[in-house]
Amino acid sequence: MGTFWRAVGTAITSAATTATARAFLDSTPPGGPERWTRTNHRGEPISLLEGPAVAVGLVAGALVAGPDARTRAAAALATAGGGAFGLVDDLAEDTSTRTKGIKGHVGALLEGRVTTGGLKVLGIGTTSLTAAFVGTRRTGSALGYLTDVAVNGSIVALSANLFNLLDLRPGRALKAGAALTVPLAATPVGATSGAVLGAAAAAAPGDLGERDMLGDGGANALGALVGTQIAFGAPRAVRLLALAGVLGLNVASEKVSFSKIIDGSDVLRRVDQWGRRPAPANAPASTATTTDPSPSGLGAPA
Repeated sequence: MGTFWRAVGTAITSAATTATARAFLDSTPPGGPERWTRTNHRGEPISLLEGPAVAVGLVAGALVAGPDARTRAAAALATAGGGAFGLVDDLAEDTSTRTKGIKGHVGALLEGRVTTGGLKVLGIGTTSLTAAFVGTRRTGSALGYLTDVAVNGSIVALSANLFNLLDLRPGRALKAGAALTVPLAATPVGATSGAVLGAAAAAAPGDLGERDMLGDGGANALGALVGTQIAFGAPRAVRLLALAGVLGLNVASEKVSFSKIIDGSDVLRRVDQWGRRPAPANAPASTATTTDPSPSGLGAPA
């Protein structure tokens, strides 16, 4: 019961912080509202302010959710890193020379070109690994501990990027976060599920209504926090399976379109479209279902 009520308190904290941050940013958007406005697949304006609001709400939730100070600090660090470096990519990306995919950004770094996506790869990788050092407990040999740190840091970083790849349709990343975090509520860090659900509940109306979007800042923060639940709450065997899964999905994203896979499954399509505004009756199918509204991302296909 203690974990349950801590999760409830965490959800309230995360939702309230997200809503308050969103209201504040809406009243005084840094750099003016134009800096945060993008155009969605309907040709309508949509705001990126949801992203930093959700990131702040998730960090607030992470700071009260963990079973101990060490875990709370690690989760908050990973989430803040995902949000901060994602936000840099949202606002500073050079769209005239847009580089897509982890392979593309790493390739640019090897050529001596630092893209905002490349900076995000380095930044989220560093904060995820640092969080893993903070949050991973040594239970065996030094080699075993370093292996656990590497596995945990990789789960967090790859989860952050995976959620960014999902932020291509209204509500998709929020739904994925909710679906993944509920089973994780049974782990030792289960109260963190409250942070994910609370922030998602506060952001869902604007996201599903296509007024707001997570962008890289919000999606990376959400994925990083879900990743910490696996990294700091699951046994080693489960973590290794999770690492294989998120790595495989990240690699697959370079070649296949998640949206096409979802649209090709009746069940997944219904879940994906639940709560969203219906597509205009006279809109071409490709415009209504496959245009990527996200301003940036490391995955290539939508």
